Amino acid sequence: MVKWLLEQGIDLNVSEEELSLLGKFIQELPEKALGLGIRVLLAALALFIGLQSIRLLRRIVEKSLAKTNADQGVAQFLDSLIKIGLTSLLILMIAISFGLDAASVMAMLGSAGVAFALAMQGSLSNCAGGVLILLQKPFVIGDYIIEGSRGQEGTVVEIQLFYTKLRTADDVIITLPNGSLANHNITNYTAVETRRMDVTIGISYDADLKLAKEVLMKVLESEERVLTKLDKKVFVKELGDSAVVLNVRCFFLNEDYWDGRAAVLENCKLALDANNISIPYPQMDVHLTDTSR
Repeated sequence: MVKWLLEQGIDLNVSEEELSLLGKFIQELPEKALGLGIRVLLAALALFIGLQSIRLLRRIVEKSLAKTNADQGVAQFLDSLIKIGLTSLLILMIAISFGLDAASVMAMLGSAGVAFALAMQGSLSNCAGGVLILLQKPFVIGDYIIEGSRGQEGTVVEIQLFYTKLRTADDVIITLPNGSLANHNITNYTAVETRRMDVTIGISYDADLKLAKEVLMKVLESEERVLTKLDKKVFVKELGDSAVVLNVRCFFLNEDYWDGRAAVLENCKLALDANNISIPYPQMDVHLTDTSR
């Protein structure tokens, strides 16, 4: 091409040495382009095979943990760790295959790691919190918890590397950072098999107190979900301003708690109405003084 340009009388304003280098570059360009294309194709193939291998390894680890009855939260955490770690290593190896110096890359990663650690303190805290959660096990998959920072509550459905997911009673997914969960109080309502119910019911001061207690106790005895082997009682909790406040206490299995509680509350109201025991409204007596005299 250079020779053709010279034959046409076009002055390139370059030396013979530069023309030689330019001609050599143009001659080698197809070969270099082909070589680069092959390397890109091989890199894409290596990326595909590597990702499939990582997926296969994750399945093997998942099945192995399932056979050993490992905690589901641990399985999810390890899966996230393997996915992120091996994928990052695969990309690094492909980059080195394109000519990046390994020592330079490691030095760069070391420097970038310090800056990254400073910039991502929150995420690293979440990662450390996830490790603490898996080691100390304040909750596991399937537990119903309330976290102490904002009062978010729900059933634990997933424990990941940085976050934990809760499913609320109205079927909404809440994603909470593990760092916050590890550093605040956690109330676990399903750490044991049973859960105690305490509800308060006010009755009129004019009502028959003994009859009211008997009526409410019969409600507990008639509810099949109430555990008979554990304590159940009805007692006076407080003498309020406008009512005698009774506490109704019993125990349910965790899975029966909400349905059993709703049934007990409804039947308590119906039983009190059937026995003419009133539940008074809050009231206030106002005394007026005649100041005109």
